[in-house]
Amino acid sequence: MTELLERAIARLKTLPESEQDAIASMILEEIEKERHWDEAFSRSPDVLAKLAASAMAEYHAGHTQELDPETL
Repeated sequence: MTELLERAIARLKTLPESEQDAIASMILEEIEKERHWDEAFSRSPDVLAKLAASAMAEYHAGHTQELDPETL
């Protein structure tokens, strides 16, 4: 376990049980989401490569525009 995770868990232990459970649920949910995405990506590396190649082709053809955070 990393030092940062150990510090986080030490802080969590000081919280009320209901808050500990809420944070634990968020962590477990995030781990499950990451596992799901890892599995999805590992099953479709060719699709991801094709999407990346298509995006780069659009960029090189001048069919993209720079993202302006002010207009989001």
